[in-house]
Amino acid sequence: MNSPVRAFRGVGGEPFFVERASGAHIWDVDGRELIDYVGTWGPAILGHAPRVVVEAVESAARRGVSFGIPNPFEVEMARLLSEWVPSIEKVRMVNSGTEATMSCIRLARGFTGRDVLIKFAGCYHGHVDSLLVKAGSGALTHGRPDSAGVPEALARLTITLPFNDAEAVEQAFRNERIAAVILEPIPANAGLFFPKPGFLETLRTLCRENGALLLFDEVMTGFRVARGGAQELYGVTPDLTALGKVIGGGLPVGAFGGRAEIMDMLAPDGPVYQAGTLSGNPLAMAAGLAQLRELERVNGWATLEKLGAQFEQVVRAACPKHVFHRIGSMFCLFFQEEEVYDLASAQRGDAKAFAAFFHACLREGVYFAPSPYETGFLSLAHTEADIRRTGEVVAAALSKPCKDSFSRL
Repeated sequence: MNSPVRAFRGVGGEPFFVERASGAHIWDVDGRELIDYVGTWGPAILGHAPRVVVEAVESAARRGVSFGIPNPFEVEMARLLSEWVPSIEKVRMVNSGTEATMSCIRLARGFTGRDVLIKFAGCYHGHVDSLLVKAGSGALTHGRPDSAGVPEALARLTITLPFNDAEAVEQAFRNERIAAVILEPIPANAGLFFPKPGFLETLRTLCRENGALLLFDEVMTGFRVARGGAQELYGVTPDLTALGKVIGGGLPVGAFGGRAEIMDMLAPDGPVYQAGTLSGNPLAMAAGLAQLRELERVNGWATLEKLGAQFEQVVRAACPKHVFHRIGSMFCLFFQEEEVYDLASAQRGDAKAFAAFFHACLREGVYFAPSPYETGFLSLAHTEADIRRTGEVVAAALSKPCKDSFSRL
């Protein structure tokens, strides 16, 4: 496995290998067809192998797969990002979401001259040393929120607080000189939960009053929940934003951007160093531009909301007692009845029940993420027939008798 959650350790059993994918379906090497709700962990918002993206990549590749020299696609992408996300006045391309958040942290420290960060338990920002402290995603799935190899001295510079706890953030600001607060505005790596009213606004105010920067990790939510991301939905403007996934059309990509005065601290104009041989790679830029323009052309967000509402209806009908969270085309089913609003509440779910549910669905041709702490994704390629079939499979999976694993259902 080249990424831990793919190993199925969170659900047991053996992982399968994919031979091909098209639209909302995948086929494994044994020829089994599955309705896919992982969508390469978010980027496949149009579905797998959409024609507009494939043709854009083919056209770009004929002109050269990599240059290491500025190319027009980079400029087009920068213009599009700054147009769609008003908080991004300047932007720099990188090759992954991890690079984007890592660069945001370094830039924030360089701009403020401070070292201490605030992050939130369960928010995953890639495998960056400073941010692998009570993280989500695969680290959470495997029961080890903190990673070996992260120096204790570096970890001490990261304050980890409960999400949605504004009082804890206020206390931290009273006790420390904070460089930045980083968060997923909609956490999606410990399940999926949402900011309480006023929480993001409080973070914005505290950062502004104390000379710290507010960093939004929109690697998942960027161009997924809305044209302008979560910051458009909530009306809160960060100082820096990290992006990835959707903007690459399925190719490796990341980006970070924000206020011009902050971005001007980057080399070659400023003292904060950041570089990358493949940053702004023409294939990734061409794929991302094709995908984003297609989304806008068809008003994809409206269609995804409609599909999401239909999906929510069938899932809630199948399991009315369980917590189901959805925003647009992102969703998560929690095997519990109590409210989920932070990492601690998300971890109260029945992991054994989820594992049994996951395998029951997989056997019937529906593939959800192999972890109770991962978010699911719909795409424009999902059909009403896919959703109806999924509802039937989910209902059947939850109705199967299983005293050990489904004792709480």
